[in-house]
Amino acid sequence: MKMNGAQAVLECLRQEGVDLIFGYPGGVVLKLYDEIYKENFPHILTGHEQGAVHAADGYARATGKVGVVLATSGPGAANLITGIATANMDSIPLVCITGQVANPAIGKDSFQEVDVCGITTPITKHNYLVKDVCDLPRVIKEAFFIARTGRPGPVAIDIAADVFNTAFDFEYPSTINLRGYTDQYPVDPIEIDQAVNAIENCRKPLIFYGGGVTLSNTSDALRTLARRLDCPITTTIMGLGCIDEDDPNFLGFAGMHGSYGANMAIQSCDLLIAIGMRFSDRVTGRVADFAPNAKIIHLELDPAEINKNVRVDYRVLGDLRLSLDMLNSRLDTSTIDFSERFSDWRQEALDTAAKHPFRFRAEGDLIKPGALISRLSDLSDDNTIVVTDVGQHQMWAAQFFKVHRPRHFLTSGGLGTMGFGLPAAMGAKLGCPSSNVILITGDGSIMMNIQELATIADHNIDVKVVIVHNFILGMVGQWQRLFYSHHYSQSELKGKRDFVKLAQAMGVRGYQLTTADQLKSDLPEILFSEGAAVIDVIVPEEENVIPMVPGGKRLDQMVLGN
Repeated sequence: MKMNGAQAVLECLRQEGVDLIFGYPGGVVLKLYDEIYKENFPHILTGHEQGAVHAADGYARATGKVGVVLATSGPGAANLITGIATANMDSIPLVCITGQVANPAIGKDSFQEVDVCGITTPITKHNYLVKDVCDLPRVIKEAFFIARTGRPGPVAIDIAADVFNTAFDFEYPSTINLRGYTDQYPVDPIEIDQAVNAIENCRKPLIFYGGGVTLSNTSDALRTLARRLDCPITTTIMGLGCIDEDDPNFLGFAGMHGSYGANMAIQSCDLLIAIGMRFSDRVTGRVADFAPNAKIIHLELDPAEINKNVRVDYRVLGDLRLSLDMLNSRLDTSTIDFSERFSDWRQEALDTAAKHPFRFRAEGDLIKPGALISRLSDLSDDNTIVVTDVGQHQMWAAQFFKVHRPRHFLTSGGLGTMGFGLPAAMGAKLGCPSSNVILITGDGSIMMNIQELATIADHNIDVKVVIVHNFILGMVGQWQRLFYSHHYSQSELKGKRDFVKLAQAMGVRGYQLTTADQLKSDLPEILFSEGAAVIDVIVPEEENVIPMVPGGKRLDQMVLGN
């Protein structure tokens, strides 16, 4: 079939099942955008390229599909970098298509030329520069395969401008043959046997899972394991929802601002069953004293994560879709009554957790952040998708919003990207239109991509934006209070911005809540109304996220507050 490069790109996307792309046009991609116009290919024009890539990211996190973003050369491509790095840190599958200057102009510091492959090499799973139109079908096929298989991640495809105009005989490949890369990650039965033996000989096991469970869609297998062992369970923030937070054995998430019960269980257990997690520094506290009494089993797909941050005793390397099923099958043949064996330990962990639950102290008619998030949680159904930006509100959301399903708590975990939330929430809603989507953000984070309110209005995207408004860069201010003698150096946000008027100016309804009574009277009506809304909620400035493990301390050296 004869077609030009621009037509070929869209046909490749159709072959890969892409139903929506996010992007922003510019000079070298005008031929591609002309074909988008002719073919009426579904496309969301965002207010900024960073908004486009975060929207594609949110779409991917919520749906499990590959998110697709399109940008022009030079500054357009460069504006994707933060979003690509965000997706890379959290292993989110994206295909990022950028235009490049024409072949004769490459390498000559031409107008709007940047080395996309050079810039993105450290923050992508793979990247390509396409200079020959005949390479396009193969490259796009490979890009989607690489992005979605194994440990997922972003792939960048930089396409020279003249490629879009060049005609060729199009044929989409039916197979892929990549030397040194495969989508097969077998599991060694011997490693499963060693893990089962460790479980059968322990007395105080703890299941500790992470975002790998979400990415591999293995929450059902995880829940089967949890029921079989009937032992305490904790998670990283990236794993929230894979175990229903109403599960009686769930201790909450672990780490710097995690639950007392989870952190104490890590320090007390004799076997840590780590599943699809990377032992990030925000989870471990002081590594030398992490889980000091425990043997550690690590079920993980990426060999680079084994023994990278924490030394483990037993590895189970391979696809969680295989390893969890194999582990469950082997445990089903065990004659041990695990529920009985672990009953004392289970009760000990739950009693410890009950001593210091996540809590907030009511203070007159002020709206406390914990009260706000708890109210949002109570008003939401199990299918509500919660998206956060980064900072104090992110931690309060993780602490107080109960998540019952995987892919229903979306946050920038690894890179910690302020400005992620609004476009990601937009992408999540477009990917999952039947779900209610709530963005929990801060008065600092919301400003970083606030232009996407206009996108939400233009496309009638029903996202409820809740701003936890404390007039300060919350987490920066907390550290300045605790460790820098209350020196609020360039962190206070006491300017003249009015989020209600900003929302209205961009075509979105705006509300402000200032009293605790309004959480009861006004919040439900706003949440249950049709259409997007910005809810500006005034909270006290000097409210800390507690508990907290100070940097360099053990997990059991938590600051608990009053």
